[in-house]
Amino acid sequence: MALIIIGIILFLVALAMKRQADPLPRIGHGLKIASYVVILLGIFTSCIKQIDTGEVGVKSIFGKVQPDVLTSGLNFVNPLVDVQSLDVKTQNYTMSGVHDEGEKAGDDAIRALTADGLEVVIDLTVLYRIVATEAPRLVRETGIDYQNKVVRPITRTRIRDNAVYYTAVDLYSIKRDEFQNRIYTSIEQNFKKRGLILEQLLVRNITLPAMVKVAIEEKIKAEQDAQKMQFVLQKEKQEAERKRVEAQGIADYQRIINQGLSEQQLQYEQIKAWRDIAISPNSKVIIMGSKTPVMLNTKD
Repeated sequence: MALIIIGIILFLVALAMKRQADPLPRIGHGLKIASYVVILLGIFTSCIKQIDTGEVGVKSIFGKVQPDVLTSGLNFVNPLVDVQSLDVKTQNYTMSGVHDEGEKAGDDAIRALTADGLEVVIDLTVLYRIVATEAPRLVRETGIDYQNKVVRPITRTRIRDNAVYYTAVDLYSIKRDEFQNRIYTSIEQNFKKRGLILEQLLVRNITLPAMVKVAIEEKIKAEQDAQKMQFVLQKEKQEAERKRVEAQGIADYQRIINQGLSEQQLQYEQIKAWRDIAISPNSKVIIMGSKTPVMLNTKD
């Protein structure tokens, strides 16, 4: 379009120069030919629009958005048409409390109140893309700044709306997945109305108030201590059972021995013991009386 305007200006200058005295009419004639070339070149370049891979072109003429889109590649269009390229690949929008990690600098995390009146801080990433056929409607109704007009406000609002159904501890632990699925369904419906597809919703982190976090840590420690005590008690019970079985075995052994031994058997065992002592090289045996031996260590 710019070349067409330049060509028209050159053409008007050439006409003005033709009315002047020599040699301006001759220069004007050459300038007129140049203006034709520039205008033709401008018309040719304005008729060809290149759309890159992963993008679609939205056409508008005199401010009115056309319903059809241009696909990737070279497209021939009306030279008066203005084409706006939109990315239809997967995009992400991150809201985080970490500096420079999200789309906005500084702390951009979402703060929401829970069912028990506590404030939690949520870091979130939204994965979405534009529906190619809905791109003209998105431009017409929202404009090209759809991230700040649709993605960001809808996501933050739906998270706050759904956080009130859960306690802070539930969001942090057992109902985190349920909360994520709930806000996904809610945001997905709103995106569809705007010509966007929600691909995935990633709850990256949920930060609890300090006092709640301490209480949870103390509870976890108490549960771990209780489990440890159960283990110790179980071990002590097993040890007591082992000792009881061992004592029962000794008692049974003594009972069997007492029942099976006679006076003659005891005398026989005593004689065998004396004999072993007598032949031992480590001691000398002196028998005094008829029953009790006295042993003297001859090595000392």
